[in-house]
Amino acid sequence: MAITSVVLRRRVDDLDSAVLFYERLTGEPGARFQFAGLELASVGPFLLFSGPSEIAGRFAGVAATLSVPDLDAAVADCAAAGAEVIAPPAETPNGRRAVLRHPDGGVFEYVGR
Repeated sequence: MAITSVVLRRRVDDLDSAVLFYERLTGEPGARFQFAGLELASVGPFLLFSGPSEIAGRFAGVAATLSVPDLDAAVADCAAAGAEVIAPPAETPNGRRAVLRHPDGGVFEYVGR
């Protein structure tokens, strides 16, 4: 299994000012969108989000999004190594994803084909 990219999730109170900061930090423009009751912005390797505490708290429980070339193989490899599959591979508007809890307790979203 190979992880091809990592996107760090970051909950922020003021999305407008956070986007400006991360655009300056990365030199990349932010792309804003809404998902599941949250306001989000993708800026380089960062996924910034804000919204109601109940929804944002659940979303913040996932530390990062890991891209892999073969999602099913990555899930199988992780599970064989002791990870817990919280959400099995499924189609979403943005592609296939799964959520796993690693043996150390870290929770990560995996995306891939």
